[in-house]
Amino acid sequence: MIAWRNIAGGLLMAATVLIGTTDPLSAGSVEPASATTAYDGVWSVVVSSHDGLCSGAYRYPVAIVNGSVRHAERGNQPFTIRGHVEADGRLNVDVGNGGLHAHGVGRLSQSTGGGTWRSSSGCVGRWQAARRT
Repeated sequence: MIAWRNIAGGLLMAATVLIGTTDPLSAGSVEPASATTAYDGVWSVVVSSHDGLCSGAYRYPVAIVNGSVRHAERGNQPFTIRGHVEADGRLNVDVGNGGLHAHGVGRLSQSTGGGTWRSSSGCVGRWQAARRT
């Protein structure tokens, strides 16, 4: 259950919605690459579950760099996150921790986004994202 909480939280990116006290871009945790997509930057993502053995809501920071989704902060992370945002805002992301995996889909606009996710263990939920300024 603890490991799944890390995965669910990681999805939001998606996912992805922790409003921290420092800005990961200015703190040097993500290289400020030239924004080659309209979605590049740091996003705050809230992941919540509504079915299965998972419960609660989690907020994490997620970075999009050149259209690729990844952790906003460098260092040892308890889960992996990989994904991509298409030019029209459609997003696919995979989050994993050991043998547990989750897949999220959705869409981003210039400043917000949302979608759904499903885990390999049967949990399902929603995610919401907001661009951090």
